[in-house]
Amino acid sequence: MRWDNLFDDLESQLEQEIGAEDLDLLAEEERLRLGRLSLRDRLRAMMPTTSADEPLRLLLVDGTRIAVDLGAVGRDWIAGEVCGDGIRLPSCVIPIAAIAGCLLAATQSVASVNTASEAGVGTLAARLGLAFVLRDLCRRRASVHILTAAGMLHGTIDRVGRDHLDLAEHEPGVPRRDRAIRVMRLLPVSELVLVRF
Repeated sequence: MRWDNLFDDLESQLEQEIGAEDLDLLAEEERLRLGRLSLRDRLRAMMPTTSADEPLRLLLVDGTRIAVDLGAVGRDWIAGEVCGDGIRLPSCVIPIAAIAGCLLAATQSVASVNTASEAGVGTLAARLGLAFVLRDLCRRRASVHILTAAGMLHGTIDRVGRDHLDLAEHEPGVPRRDRAIRVMRLLPVSELVLVRF
């Protein structure tokens, strides 16, 4: 009888140690998984949780705060609808490099580390770079507001190169015509903070 109790006690201790090792291994695997996540991965995972009622609140590198209902996350950009400011140009594109911080709601924080929801979400958009989006705006001859560290610019994108764009600056609400252009501005894409259209 005494031997049975001793062996039961040893078996229980062994099971506890094996269970503790398994928990440690799982915790280490989770730390490694989280360590591999990029900001882009977390933004993609948050996409289903953003809405006009609970937008993603961003702080941009120039100090601008903006609330966005995420619509797409690309290779190096995000796009969506601007929430709550009543501006006529609700759609925007933001380079991921221009994000200084995200102010998350509790549901967004939890969703951002859950990469299981990523499967199949915007797979084409996820491969496209910012230059592709800018070229699309150029093709559509869309009137844009471009925020840079130097200030806000308005005009129409005429050309998009590998690392720059040509902006024909003109008054808001005026179509792009040669006589309406104040100046042709060459902008490095790396200086873009926000593009509204």
